[in-house]
Amino acid sequence: MQTQELNGIEADLEELLTNNHLEPSKLSTFQRIILTTDGTLTEILESYLMEKIQIIKLSEKPLSITQPIHSLDLKTGDDVIERKILLQGKISRRNWIYAESVIVPSRLDEIFRERLLKSQEPIGRLWVEHRVETFKEIIDSARERAGDLSNYFKIKKEDKILSRTYRVFSNRQPIMIITEKFPESYFV
Repeated sequence: MQTQELNGIEADLEELLTNNHLEPSKLSTFQRIILTTDGTLTEILESYLMEKIQIIKLSEKPLSITQPIHSLDLKTGDDVIERKILLQGKISRRNWIYAESVIVPSRLDEIFRERLLKSQEPIGRLWVEHRVETFKEIIDSARERAGDLSNYFKIKKEDKILSRTYRVFSNRQPIMIITEKFPESYFV
């Protein structure tokens, strides 16, 4: 890769993170990868950690929204699935990532929707299994206090966590919003 092209990529990365209030130079290389990749996070974690990742479903419930969700082109009364999970090491049983999703079930293929609700597979694996073409748009990244999430990671409530939020499109429609969070002390 030529130096000019590399400098352009670094500038784009810096712009993405600093626009979302994170200083790229204060993040490790792997933290920057997690916060900016549009790849499947489960596979990236498995490669980095050399451990299979499983999901632990904390909650998954259908509901009708009481306010519009503009980033999903939804209006009051539309149906969504609210899902909260942990990505956990199969051997270590360590929770690596906490994720919240708002999913528009009516925009998903029926078989994919069924597997999503009934399986213990991460969304990224299901996309691959069902060959779902997706485009991901990162819309936010942040540093915040762990608060109640501290229990999942065995850290203090005051400790900082990093997060990213992105929209997922398929067939040119937004199908879900996912927010992934992990302790700042991870992946340093």
